Amino acid sequence: MPRSRRTDRRRKAPRSRWQRLRRRAVRGLALILMGLGFAGGVWTAHTVADLDRLVQSRFEGKRFGVPSRVYAAPMIVYPGLDWELSDLRGALRRLGYRESARTQGLPSGQYVWGKQRVRVHLRAFEHSSRPEPARDVVLRLDGSRVADIRELPSGRELGAVLLEPEPIGAYYGSTREQRDLVRVEELPLHLVDAVLAVEDQRFQSHAGIDPRRILGAFIANLRAGSIRQGGSTLTQQFVKNFFLTPEKTLRRKLHEAVLALLVEARYDKAAILQAYLNEIYLGQRGATAVHGMGEAARLYFGKPARDLTLAESALLAAIIQSPNGISPYRDPTRAVKRRDLVLELMREQRRIDDTDLQQALREPLTLAAVTPDSGDARYFLDLLRRQLAESYDAEVLTTEGLSIYSTLDRRTQRLAARALRVGLERLEADFPALKKAAGAPLQGCIVVLRPQTGELVALVGGRNYGQSQFDRCTQARRPTGSVFKPFVYAAALEPVAEGPLVTLASFLDDSPFEVETPAGLWQPNNYDLEFHGRVPIRQAIERSYNVATARLADQVGIDQVAGIAVRLGVTSPLPRVPSLALGTADVTPLEIARAYATLASGGIRPEIQSIEDLVGPNGETLQRRALHFERVLDPGTSYLVTSMLEGVARRGTAAAVRRGGLEGPIAAKTGTSDEEHDLWFAGYTPDLVAVVWLGFDEPASLGIPSSVGALPIWRHFMREYSGGHVAGRFLRPAEVETREVEPRTGALALTGCPERRSEFFLRGTTPSEVCPVGRVAEAGDGAGDARRPTFFEWLRGQR
Repeated sequence: MPRSRRTDRRRKAPRSRWQRLRRRAVRGLALILMGLGFAGGVWTAHTVADLDRLVQSRFEGKRFGVPSRVYAAPMIVYPGLDWELSDLRGALRRLGYRESARTQGLPSGQYVWGKQRVRVHLRAFEHSSRPEPARDVVLRLDGSRVADIRELPSGRELGAVLLEPEPIGAYYGSTREQRDLVRVEELPLHLVDAVLAVEDQRFQSHAGIDPRRILGAFIANLRAGSIRQGGSTLTQQFVKNFFLTPEKTLRRKLHEAVLALLVEARYDKAAILQAYLNEIYLGQRGATAVHGMGEAARLYFGKPARDLTLAESALLAAIIQSPNGISPYRDPTRAVKRRDLVLELMREQRRIDDTDLQQALREPLTLAAVTPDSGDARYFLDLLRRQLAESYDAEVLTTEGLSIYSTLDRRTQRLAARALRVGLERLEADFPALKKAAGAPLQGCIVVLRPQTGELVALVGGRNYGQSQFDRCTQARRPTGSVFKPFVYAAALEPVAEGPLVTLASFLDDSPFEVETPAGLWQPNNYDLEFHGRVPIRQAIERSYNVATARLADQVGIDQVAGIAVRLGVTSPLPRVPSLALGTADVTPLEIARAYATLASGGIRPEIQSIEDLVGPNGETLQRRALHFERVLDPGTSYLVTSMLEGVARRGTAAAVRRGGLEGPIAAKTGTSDEEHDLWFAGYTPDLVAVVWLGFDEPASLGIPSSVGALPIWRHFMREYSGGHVAGRFLRPAEVETREVEPRTGALALTGCPERRSEFFLRGTTPSEVCPVGRVAEAGDGAGDARRPTFFEWLRGQR
């Protein structure tokens, strides 16, 4: 073989081997790439499938957890109402009504306040599943009173109108988000158009991602040298907030794009738009995040979203970009400027015409009044939650959007909270030792009921909810002291088969008294450490004599005393010991309030009511208040005890309640436990019962009596509530009659008796003794309705 050919072969051999190796490498790489591509495809498919399952589970399930909202009782406006005391103007502001200067065509949710008349266009609302229509009304004022109410334009006179219930709180879950869910078909078209004009004008045509928007944002940002515009569609904004975390990574951005495509592929535009309008973040109300157009309309304009004007809709759309930065409360000039930009965009996109544009541009920015949560109703909300927990679990309360209409009266609650706070601060200023007595702050509580219905209208469980959530009115049992004594007198006055043990003309023995008990000899003492001998029964309770009361309880029987307390409404254990009569049993202030409410309502015991109605998210009634009453004491005995307690407030240990000009019917009792650990004041008027308790959580002496500690707080509250004049009167039942008696003996005062006073008696229980001794009652003797003594009564009087 020629040498040159062998040389060529040797040269070609390495080259062919290199080619073979290269071909093998290419095939290997291709296989690797195919494998990676296949694996990537599988991974991508798996990821898309996972995201699709996420979309279906979240979008088709319960989309939003809506906290249940609690409302106060609605305010009733009627002729004769003291609009200043009831804070009518403040109530309108808190409900989002806006003051206007217009005299013609007053829109719903606005009012005009004049010197002698107030015009209010009341909004329509539902309360306890009962619709209340929108009404344009005029209130004619006469000083501080509402003289009459007339409906416009008819001029028809109205007996009363309701303001919608005021929200007082909500039950939040792990996130403090509040929303009022809306349906897109119920919203004004201009609200939807405003949002689309500024956030996604091609929303109806794209498939979840808008390449034109992305390109336009890229060019704008490139020219600006920084990120000035976003390319996200409305659908992308929704999936970012609804499905994803706020992290900024390429992986999350890819997931956002895929999710947007999946949502658009599975659901129609209306469903996506509605979800977006309910999800979007639009600002803060204190610590609570406001989400959705429904809640934002109430926050900024105090009205439902369906009633928004074009300018108001444009403003809500304007602040989507930066709800806190463009907040109309924080920077109204900037907010109006961006609102006007949205209106211009709507005109450019032919969503409105020139007339609409000019009218909206001229509309001034009128915002609802900001009314921060004072927090004074939180103890009430906690009580309500504990009661609702018996029927509804925590998740239902925090996610189902229930409407809970409560019995709480907003004004009464504020007055009670202020009276307690001011009273405790005054005591600590007057008695500095109270700040150091127990190493913890002096505490107190006040609970207020309507006696006829048992409605809980105010509850303040402590001086500072932020520092202590323990509710001392419903969760703390403490010795009641002398506020328990009326139960002793009720037991003694109650008619039994052989008649009552005493009448209001009787005398009690306040001399030294002792009782043998398993624990040893019990010897009660009076607060003044003195004994007073034979005393009228009224004086015994008015001056709160312990010894006379203990002896009376011993005569009645301690079981009978405890039985009366239980019948009236005390549910705590009552040890059957002689000292029970002086209030040594531990009882909650709410129980005392209920027992006194039974006395105030003539012996009819009410069930405590804190809920009017419970309404589901779709308007269905889940629970409605059912009033429960039970006659537990005859009306005559109840009236006699009330009359005794009126004497306590007029002449006795509670007489200081009248200081400061507080007038009208008041029945009350002070109570101070052993060593002055607990100070109580329980009192009632014809339409309200209030109980105040003061003390330390770890019992320690306050060093002052209840007349100095608890009474001024009750007086402050009642004076503010009533304006200084308690209305009404305690109605005397038919079985109670009036007679005149001789004060020193309690004998029936006949003609010729030198001294006399009027007294109340159950029929058939007037004194058998007469004054002058030996006289026989004739027509006109005693009171006008006095009866003539029988022969045996006369004979007994001769002896």
